[in-house]
Amino acid sequence: MGAHADLYARHQAVMPSWIATYYDPPIELDRGEGRHVWDAEGNRYLDFFGGILTTMTAHALPEVTKAITEQAGKILHTSTVYLSRQMVELAEQIASVSGIPDARVFFTTSGTEANDAALLLATSYRRSNQVLAMRNSYHGRSFSAVSITGNSAWSATSLSPFQTFYVHGANSFRSPFKDLPKDDYIAACVADLREVLDQTAKNVACLIAEPIQGVGGFSVPPDGLYGAFKEVLDEHGILWISDEVQTGWGRTGENFWGWQAHAPEGVTPDIVTFAKGIGNGASIGGVIARAEVMNCLQANSLSTFGGSPITMAAGLANLKYLLDNDLPANSREVGGWLIEQLRAVGAELPVVADVRGKGLMIGVELVKPGTLDPAPGAANAALNAAREGGLLIGKGGLSGNVLRLAPPLSLTRAEAEEGLRILKHALTVANDAEDPLAGSSTNTAGASS
Repeated sequence: MGAHADLYARHQAVMPSWIATYYDPPIELDRGEGRHVWDAEGNRYLDFFGGILTTMTAHALPEVTKAITEQAGKILHTSTVYLSRQMVELAEQIASVSGIPDARVFFTTSGTEANDAALLLATSYRRSNQVLAMRNSYHGRSFSAVSITGNSAWSATSLSPFQTFYVHGANSFRSPFKDLPKDDYIAACVADLREVLDQTAKNVACLIAEPIQGVGGFSVPPDGLYGAFKEVLDEHGILWISDEVQTGWGRTGENFWGWQAHAPEGVTPDIVTFAKGIGNGASIGGVIARAEVMNCLQANSLSTFGGSPITMAAGLANLKYLLDNDLPANSREVGGWLIEQLRAVGAELPVVADVRGKGLMIGVELVKPGTLDPAPGAANAALNAAREGGLLIGKGGLSGNVLRLAPPLSLTRAEAEEGLRILKHALTVANDAEDPLAGSSTNTAGASS
């Protein structure tokens, strides 16, 4: 029995059965450097998933490692009942880049907890438990986050502290309005929103939406959709929460925040949530809101682990590296090239129905050739073929049929070319898995290792 199989057997004996893992058996990642990781059996991989979009800058980034080490030598933990210089400094920087006027920042330990806090703020401010969410959405694994999740594959219970209403628009590839021109598509989604508000939701607290749906398969709504929604929300005093857990910090390349593709100058969300990339692996999440909303709570609160000195030190060093090296621009350049190349590859493979995304946040949707029926088996085939070729990728979508590519934002052009070669082979394998007869005619270029 290999190291991975042995550890997996132990994992199964003590861990919950519902923890999702990739590969059979799953692999243990032992170390990382730059855009590469090594597993416990010594295999080296180019990392195009970054621990689910969390390794934002690079594995073992010296600046972050140094900051963590130095802080660990001073004090690891204090909690928010004491002042924290690191927490205040990171909050100042995040507030300054947030775009939100008179911003306040509250730190948590994860994106799930950040969305919990945002929902608490919005429902308290509006004195309502009615929430608008997007179909195909995902906002975390907690009781409250699951209750607003519009993706049944990740919604473990129908019990809910909220009355949730789901609206159209985020998943344009599978929307009933998908064949409409952009402006007509947005108009149809706005009409749907108005109908929900007029007929069923009379006292809504907020709309929560991902600018690009993460677990939902990197589904990309048309630019301007949430800005159009905001005009309607403002008529009713409804708050807009932008879930930037996956899209924030320049991941999309074109903007620092995903919401900026939707709103005109001077228009911002009322609340923004963040996590993942800011810590580069350290457990940081948080909420940004204008002071009036953030300060609306009428009871005491604190956070034991949110804003800890060691995670704040990591976040400060990581954000500085991101900005000093203009990694959002690199994401735009390298990611844009990769999307173009993948679209060319996909045009020759019937299993590929859509290549979408922005910057280094790319989704490849796989279907049964000749249809739009999801092909989760093809996605699994591609996932495994990529790993065998030396590349780690993710997957998502309601049916698990979308490959998700999200490398660290420092990805080089040479590494993108290497990943593309492996992906081309993996997609060919996936195509052949759905249509065995295609093997005689499709390009079967080998993957690099």
